[in-house]
Amino acid sequence: MENHEYYMNVALEEAKKAYSKGEVPIGAVLVVNGEIVAKAHNMRENNQQALHHAEIIAIEEACRKIGFWRLDNSYLYSTVEPCVMCSGAIVQARIENVIYGASDPKNGCCGSKINLVDSNMFNHRANVISGVLASECSQLMGDFFRQLREEKGNSVK
Repeated sequence: MENHEYYMNVALEEAKKAYSKGEVPIGAVLVVNGEIVAKAHNMRENNQQALHHAEIIAIEEACRKIGFWRLDNSYLYSTVEPCVMCSGAIVQARIENVIYGASDPKNGCCGSKINLVDSNMFNHRANVISGVLASECSQLMGDFFRQLREEKGNSVK
């Protein structure tokens, strides 16, 4: 399965849904055996739940659909490099491949700060591919935070 741009575009559509809801625009898609089994976007603000990152929601949905916690032969697409929480869930769910768009130098745990998903310290390791549609993913994040700053600046007056 090498259609990374197709699946990242699906994840970008999820990220745009998050954006429209005032959420940090991150989308995730989980593909197992070449089939999309879960799509999700950040819902932390709307649900007031610290755990409601796009990747976590997608992993939960995929496990529910498959009926098993091990996501063998899987690809997780995320528009932004997964954080420490999501990286831990990736290892626990035995996700085999992580593909992300934009790097996160402050919080990324798939290569930027640390690489938890490909560490020999755990019994499972995931392959990581970074930079798929990176400019589109970064642009969406930049637009979101620019708009947020502008709105905060206007409300201070």
